[in-house]
Amino acid sequence: MNKKSLINYIAVLLLGVLIYSSNFLDTDLFNFGEKNFAVWFVLSLLCFACGWYINKVFQWNRGGKIVFAVIVGITFVSILMITFFADYFGANELLTENLILFSLRNITLGLMAFFGLAIQEVIHTRRNTEVLEGKVKQLETETDISRKDAELIIKEANLNAKQIVNDARIEAKKIISEKERVEKELKEFIQTERELIKKYEKK
Repeated sequence: MNKKSLINYIAVLLLGVLIYSSNFLDTDLFNFGEKNFAVWFVLSLLCFACGWYINKVFQWNRGGKIVFAVIVGITFVSILMITFFADYFGANELLTENLILFSLRNITLGLMAFFGLAIQEVIHTRRNTEVLEGKVKQLETETDISRKDAELIIKEANLNAKQIVNDARIEAKKIISEKERVEKELKEFIQTERELIKKYEKK
């Protein structure tokens, strides 16, 4: 794996760290104080940015699988950690409920990454669509120009064909006239010869 590939995976690592770090925040999910909201907002924004970058680097299919794997992996690690260190996380009572709440926090931040993935994919797809639409319009314009050129060529070919036919008819008429003239001269020549022969015989 080269250096560039390692740099590309930094966003994946950062996403995992961000999701994992949410476990150490205030465990009271329903405490909407200003500081708590600000921290969650920043975490969500950073996860969104990671998802954006992951989609830009790995594309939608591979990026989505990577984010999903990160969410599942970090959630599993979080569940193990909270189970073994229940005293620290205040999860002695209602352990199952706390595990669900911590998992939901991880999944929520992971969904923010998916949201970043989706937004970047939509923008990327939209840009590609605009480029393709431009190419289609260009092809339509070129096709229209080609069609007009073809129509002009066909018209010119028809005119040339008509001209050739007319020229051929005129040439045929000339040949027929020349043939008739030659036949007439031959007949006259033969008639003259006959008269001369008759005169010679009478003598």
